[in-house]
Amino acid sequence: MSPAILPEPLATAPFTPEQKEYLSGLFAGAAARGKSFADVEPMPAEREDLIAEERIKRELHPLDAYGQLVENAIGNKAPDKEDLFRFKWHGLFFLTPVKDAYMSRLRIPGGVLQSYQLRELARIASELTSGYVQITTRANLQMRLILPKDCPEFLRRIQAIGLHTRGTGGDNIRNLTMNPTAGIDPVELIDTQPFVHDLAQIIINDRAFYDLPRKFNIAYDGGGLIGSVEDTNDIGVKAVKVGDEIFFRIALGGATGHKAFANDLGVIVPPNEINRVVAAIVRVFIEKGCRTNRKKARLKHLLETMSLDEYLKFVEKKLGTELRRAPYDLAQMRWASQELAHSHVGDFPQKQTGLNYVGAACPVGHLTPKQMLRLAELAELYGSGEVRLTVWENFIIPNVSDAFVPTLKRALEKIGLPVRQSNLASGVIACTGNAYCKFAQANTKGHALALIKHLEKKLELDQPVNIHVTGCPNSCAQHYMGDIGLLGTKVRGEDGYHVFIGGGFGKNQALGRQIFTGVTATEISLTIEKMLRMYLQNRAGKESFLQFSTRHDLNALQTMFAEVVAE
Repeated sequence: MSPAILPEPLATAPFTPEQKEYLSGLFAGAAARGKSFADVEPMPAEREDLIAEERIKRELHPLDAYGQLVENAIGNKAPDKEDLFRFKWHGLFFLTPVKDAYMSRLRIPGGVLQSYQLRELARIASELTSGYVQITTRANLQMRLILPKDCPEFLRRIQAIGLHTRGTGGDNIRNLTMNPTAGIDPVELIDTQPFVHDLAQIIINDRAFYDLPRKFNIAYDGGGLIGSVEDTNDIGVKAVKVGDEIFFRIALGGATGHKAFANDLGVIVPPNEINRVVAAIVRVFIEKGCRTNRKKARLKHLLETMSLDEYLKFVEKKLGTELRRAPYDLAQMRWASQELAHSHVGDFPQKQTGLNYVGAACPVGHLTPKQMLRLAELAELYGSGEVRLTVWENFIIPNVSDAFVPTLKRALEKIGLPVRQSNLASGVIACTGNAYCKFAQANTKGHALALIKHLEKKLELDQPVNIHVTGCPNSCAQHYMGDIGLLGTKVRGEDGYHVFIGGGFGKNQALGRQIFTGVTATEISLTIEKMLRMYLQNRAGKESFLQFSTRHDLNALQTMFAEVVAE
């Protein structure tokens, strides 16, 4: 056998200046993209202290789990534990042990829907779900009881009308909210709609925003009649007027389920820079947020380990520039109207001459497909074909001419969507409850409807009251910020509530205080009736419920309550 013939060694020569410049640029570009060569720099070891959810995300990015979703659909198969977590990135929440089907939450930036979208959503609800459609406190929609076999078709049809479900659950940025009257509001400082839609596009097209340490909420407020409760969000962006110019102030760390409102960051940002700054704030949270303790992973918790000024420095490093400092000035703030009671229900003039928006109450957020189809038709006949959802679990129809307002109001009333503002019913919101949520301890929506019916028979208020009914400490209905807040619990094996009093938001920001513990669901309507009678009998003049309740300590309120006799 002939010996192997080795190839001649390659002739070598020093790199030319042009070659050196090329290679320098090549390696610099690779480094800038986070690339490295395995024989030079070893891959980092997996962190041993990561919690299970973080390990699941690293084993397979949840957005890459769609193939398994399709595989499960073929056999109408329920997800395993890990895919149950991953499928939340596709907006699908398996309802076990309550139901063997999914709930889906949509992404509707700013809550703005067109009539053609509403029609198709109504058909989807009828054909692929139970027909249960719910407006949420993030101005979007939820649909329930989607079988595993129907999930790919459900997602396809949602995407076909320009909407998404991606990132509406799990460790993602949830639906972006704004004033539902943005662009039509007669008192707003700035129309926030363009910023919300631009940021929504940034998020949907950047994979980095789908690996947060925990859920994240963002709201924009332009100073309109209907607020966006931006101070309850991880990032609250609020328009202010400084001299003759409009800027945005930013507040961080709101999470009312954790008893926290957002705190002012101490800067003002011109409108053309705001989304770049918001994106940088999120990127800092992605890098610095806790991934070793699920209960300490919200932005609120990160801000307990560093000051706002420290966080701001990280943001400025990302931006490559300093932001303009400006001390918080209460006089600059434009709050949602305190004069118009529940300004999301009723008819109100827009800034466009001769046009109005008409807001309808949607009892505890429920809509049927039949109502949705009629609503789409009414929006086209009497408005501009647009429907805007609100964080109060109802909606408005904008751009209605003066002549059409009475006709539209009658038509909405006829399909069970009242347009008459009620100081009681218009301020009641409720989370999903234990009919469809495994965390909820009470049938919140059923009890809220019974509460409305009872109170409207027994009382007449001359001041609006907000009652927030939530089923568990996650507080989707934000019980801490209601005039009266109800937190679901079990009382001797049956549904019940802990009762809170004196919550508020915006100009009247306050955390509710617990006044009663473990009131059964059968007793809750009578208890709330007596609380409202206590207010009417002991208030000073026409003071609001919040003013009355914050003027007294809990002992005094409980003493007054004991003296009230229900009628």
